[in-house]
Amino acid sequence: MGHDLNELQRVLLERAATPTAVIFDGRTLQSTPESGHRAGYDGAKKRRGSKAHIAVDTLGHLLSVVITPATEQERAQVGELCQRVQEMTGQSVEVGFGDQGYTGEETQYAAAVHDIDLQVVTKPEGQTGFVLLPRRWVVERSFAWCSRFRRLARDYERLSSTLQQLHFVVFTCIMLARHTNSS
Repeated sequence: MGHDLNELQRVLLERAATPTAVIFDGRTLQSTPESGHRAGYDGAKKRRGSKAHIAVDTLGHLLSVVITPATEQERAQVGELCQRVQEMTGQSVEVGFGDQGYTGEETQYAAAVHDIDLQVVTKPEGQTGFVLLPRRWVVERSFAWCSRFRRLARDYERLSSTLQQLHFVVFTCIMLARHTNSS
């Protein structure tokens, strides 16, 4: 249902039904006693929990999500994310954007195996503080949309598959709300 709704919204916005570009990123969800058995420690965020690695299209709609312990690196999930994205879109995605967590030859190769040209968007040299990066802001906005839903504020689920499917439910609710508000 979410996939069909995504295609409908893309067509209504006069875009191709399936995207040709995706944006990758991951966020750490703090663990709870229910999720503690699979929680890992994310040293960069200084929290224990699970990490949701997502791929969104250029409108910010969810295409794929992979749930791992927070110790897992973003670059290690690129192959699985690309495979799922290409399955969902019928091999239409040509380019993927990611932050500096997606650097490296192995990461480039993992994306290339699925016919996706992975481009790393970096901060301008010498830049300190916040800077709005092209393409990257779309996935950050998607994370902000997720944070409005209590079940995705922390990892409350015993099974990672439940957390994964909740992401799709939440994005379907978001798309429905956006569609009804624009009509």
